Amino acid sequence: MNYNLALSDETLLSIEKPERYIGNEVNSVVKDKDKVDIRFAMCFPDVYEIGMSHLGIQILYGMFNSMENVWCERVYSPWLDCDKLLREKNIPLFALESQDPVKDFDFLGFTIQYEMCYTNILQVLDLSQIPLLTADRTWDDPIVIGGGPCTYNPEPIADFFDVFYIGEGETRYQEIFELYRAAKKEGISRPDFLRKLSHIPGMYVPSLYNVTYKEDGTIESMTPMFEDVPATIHKELCLNINDVFYPTKPVVPYIKVTQDRVVLEVMRGCIRGCRFCQAGQLYKPLREKDVEHLKQLAIESLKNTGYEEISLSSLSSSDYSQLPELIDFLIKNCSEQKVNISLPSLRIDAFSLDVMSKVQDVKKSSLTFAPEAGTQRMRDVINKGLTEEDILRGSHEAFLGGWNKVKLYFMLGLPTETDEDILGIGDIANKVAVEYFETMPKEKRNGRTIDIVASTSFFVPKPFTPFQWARMNTKEEFLDKANKTRKGIMSQLNQKHIKYNWHEADASMMEGVLARGDRKLCEVILKSYKKGCIYDAWGEYFHFDVWMDTFKECGIDPLFYTTRERKDDEIFPWDILDCGVSKSFLLREWKNALSGKPSSNCRKGCLGCGAAAYGVGVCQEGKN
Repeated sequence: MNYNLALSDETLLSIEKPERYIGNEVNSVVKDKDKVDIRFAMCFPDVYEIGMSHLGIQILYGMFNSMENVWCERVYSPWLDCDKLLREKNIPLFALESQDPVKDFDFLGFTIQYEMCYTNILQVLDLSQIPLLTADRTWDDPIVIGGGPCTYNPEPIADFFDVFYIGEGETRYQEIFELYRAAKKEGISRPDFLRKLSHIPGMYVPSLYNVTYKEDGTIESMTPMFEDVPATIHKELCLNINDVFYPTKPVVPYIKVTQDRVVLEVMRGCIRGCRFCQAGQLYKPLREKDVEHLKQLAIESLKNTGYEEISLSSLSSSDYSQLPELIDFLIKNCSEQKVNISLPSLRIDAFSLDVMSKVQDVKKSSLTFAPEAGTQRMRDVINKGLTEEDILRGSHEAFLGGWNKVKLYFMLGLPTETDEDILGIGDIANKVAVEYFETMPKEKRNGRTIDIVASTSFFVPKPFTPFQWARMNTKEEFLDKANKTRKGIMSQLNQKHIKYNWHEADASMMEGVLARGDRKLCEVILKSYKKGCIYDAWGEYFHFDVWMDTFKECGIDPLFYTTRERKDDEIFPWDILDCGVSKSFLLREWKNALSGKPSSNCRKGCLGCGAAAYGVGVCQEGKN
């Protein structure tokens, strides 16, 4: 099918990486628009190279396009040069496959992975010439729908979305499309359609709820405006992930993107229960894919893409019970085709190191540990389930296996943190260096030495975690802690072998505000966008001062959302949603954290989080 590009050749040649905007990549889907009755624009609100690397969009893109009367196309945030040009020439933002304006589509769907992309959502709506506020839209505009982890607290962006899909996207879209077709046929109003949409499980339509506040600024209540609108929205979950659609013909980009490889999702969920980790709670219970099914997916995907690397995707690959069989299969098949195997999120133990030595080019790779905290006391608080002994034993095995580069990841600002915990970061890094020198005597080093990179990020409490009650550090506290960490590392005997990196405090503070904010923030986000804030996730374009001025202008104190202590019974902006894990369980885990008491993982013993109600996955293991 021929189509004209939305941007002229002259225009494309004047911007950086025109391949971001021309579509027609390998495996992209082009349909006859006269033969479909629903057109869906799927957006990742960041630059093409990042959006193209997102598995969730590839899954939904493939699933929608497997439906006979639906055509799904892709759209990404235009980079700053293209953004400027679209505004100057008044060219509406377009989808890649047809190059048609996004405003002409039936649906515009956003996957929302990171709070700092919120102004990019407004950029996409604005450039598409779609009203920014749901209240201003008519049937002439697409239905704007949001999904992804950030929708588990959608309140800061509630005014911009018609509906949020809470949970896994494979389950309800057929019903949504059927309802849309019927609404168009019957000629019902847009508000009536949204009200009917709220009856589909997992659909949260923010405009149908009233929010009232107490004098202290916390939430008094969130209540539906009509009796037929649900008071609680329960997340959607795939009960059998072997049966759901999985793309074996993912779109292959023309240019290098963040993840240039086949991605094989081996399971969803996690058994570990780290108290800071939102994904670990949201995707409960852990559900595994059958190994034979995965082998088939791997073969087909490699054949259909020509990629030279395959990566296993999950929150903790080591916990996949059929990993040895899968790895053996991949090693056999991939080595024949000269395909590399990438194994992120492995726990570093003898088995993992054995696997890594088989699949990785030792000279190129560095070993990654995520102790998250500098002392055992702190690791018990966060329920990390990793001891110093584990780290040093793993390092020892790795050094024997030929590794000499180690990356260590930590968080600063965790609840109950003391100076001892902060200084412990330098201690661990130094002990890893000592382990290298003890394991590898001079004659075995081949002229190489140990290279350790310790990185700290600043802790941001997230909804639906035990730490949703925690106060977050101020920017000044974070920087003070980073400085103490740096000094602690510099005081170590082996400090010349240790490099230290830390994250930006401004961005972390802003992420914390947006993560636990309420509807009052819609005004701040809108005004900040109108003052030029986009690409906030990119350090060089993040204007912290503009955001702070806007908070002041709106009469809102950002620290209310970050550094304030929360009472056990406070109503949170996201309490209207049910992620399958009970608030009482999270509160119990919060109390356990404060008393430094670790909890077991799901395979060792059920903690009664509530996810067993789904009747699948790890919750059913060992039951007949």
